[in-house]
Amino acid sequence: MKRLLLAAALAAGTAAPALAANPQHLVDSSTLALEDMMGGAQGSQAQEFLRKAKAVVVCPNVFKAGFFFGGEGGGCVMSARTADGGWSNPAIYSMGAGSFGLQIGVQNAEVMMIIMTTGGLNALLNSQFKIGADAGLSVATLGAGVNGAMSTATNADIISFSKSQGLYGGVSLSGTVLSNNAGAEQQYYGQQLDARQIVVDGQGNNPGANPLRQTLQRYGG
Repeated sequence: MKRLLLAAALAAGTAAPALAANPQHLVDSSTLALEDMMGGAQGSQAQEFLRKAKAVVVCPNVFKAGFFFGGEGGGCVMSARTADGGWSNPAIYSMGAGSFGLQIGVQNAEVMMIIMTTGGLNALLNSQFKIGADAGLSVATLGAGVNGAMSTATNADIISFSKSQGLYGGVSLSGTVLSNNAGAEQQYYGQQLDARQIVVDGQGNNPGANPLRQTLQRYGG
């Protein structure tokens, strides 16, 4: 019921058509995906990390082609912790140019990357970041065995968490490329800004991102 009410509120507050290419639709979809992933026992484990996180990346609909994700991957948003303990307006990213291991038969997934360290955040703030390519950063994956991975994830820079077709499962993000989508950000904020200006410097504001920020605060405040 809570998810349905949130979806209705987002739909009512969004004048733009619900198209994948529309930045507001991506932000709204990310809000719903965050709500979905945080439900249940597995999500409560992820909340423990989110409360201590520097930032979070949410990818609401990453598609699979054959036995692997490939090609364009999907759109993502990133929000960082603000000085007052809240969450920033989102920067917009594209995911792709890699292979994402997933269970056979799963067609798409919601993916969240919890950024635990300043080093991890700085790496993602580059215009393009390839997960696993920086030997100085550690990436842990939480999946169906979240409890068993807790100790491994404690010291990780980036923790990935996914839910596919209603099931929690580990998605290997090694080799995934995240690219800042400057064009979508300019469309969303009406000015040319880079990711650091948005999530660290606090430049740019769009009231359409308030539901996402409020949901992050509820689960990771």
